[in-house]
Amino acid sequence: MYFNNSNNYFHGIMFHHFHDGQNHKRSQGSISKDDFVKLIKFINRDNILDADIFFEKCKSNTLKANELCFTFDDGIKSQIDVALPILEDFKIKSFFFVPTSMFTGKPDNLEIFRHFRTNYFKSINEFYKSFFKTLDYDLSDFLNKQKEKIKEKKNRLPLYSYDDIKFRLVRDIFLGKEKYENIMLEMIKKKNINLKDFYPLLLFNKQDLKNLDSLGHMIGLHSHFHPTSMAKLSYKEQENEYSTNLNTLSEILEKPKNQIKHMSHPCGDYNNDTLKILKTLGIELGFKQHMFTDDK
Repeated sequence: MYFNNSNNYFHGIMFHHFHDGQNHKRSQGSISKDDFVKLIKFINRDNILDADIFFEKCKSNTLKANELCFTFDDGIKSQIDVALPILEDFKIKSFFFVPTSMFTGKPDNLEIFRHFRTNYFKSINEFYKSFFKTLDYDLSDFLNKQKEKIKEKKNRLPLYSYDDIKFRLVRDIFLGKEKYENIMLEMIKKKNINLKDFYPLLLFNKQDLKNLDSLGHMIGLHSHFHPTSMAKLSYKEQENEYSTNLNTLSEILEKPKNQIKHMSHPCGDYNNDTLKILKTLGIELGFKQHMFTDDK
């Protein structure tokens, strides 16, 4: 979450992927158990607020410059297997923002595709080469028009390579969800992979969600299907994403919908419609990632 009142500073650290060298292999952006422990010690446990305390201090505008929380996005199984035992050892209660299509038997393929591109090729660059060959489009005109966006993304996300950014722009803007998924499914089919085999390895199950809740962690919204460009959806489509997300979490956790008051924007993307919908649903706190402080 970016908190900007009289000061510019961050109040949260967002996590996605972890690796353990066994079930969860090292991949772009993943961290190990040891690195996670080092990070907690570097920050100092006393500076890390439990999620419920963070929420109350945020609402009362009493967060101090040294106080922050931990957030975990996307319902990724490595968070349960690698990060959760560390959180419990340090008695840290965090926010977990979870898309809910994974609990319906038809999960969004975002994590499935990520696992595929980082585990079934010698390198991420080999995947990109194969992806663009399968795509078989002349992208020169499109990429030329995206020069400023590429430059802005590179400045904002310096860890991304040019090919990382190119891939995401082609995925989200040039192709769109349906065409992108068709290309990925074509690539996966060539390697004789059954997508359903990935589900228990990569994604939360309902019991994971219940366990997090019983341990005192706070579960929040992250949409139902995790669209990568939420702001491109119509008001009705966005409303369906978040109302379905809220209804599903409420049902699994067996708690009233008005007790779920937090969310994280998928890919940091939203517009005024999104905010109106979230307010109507009773959401009081939203998180968006930033690499740097700024005055926006």
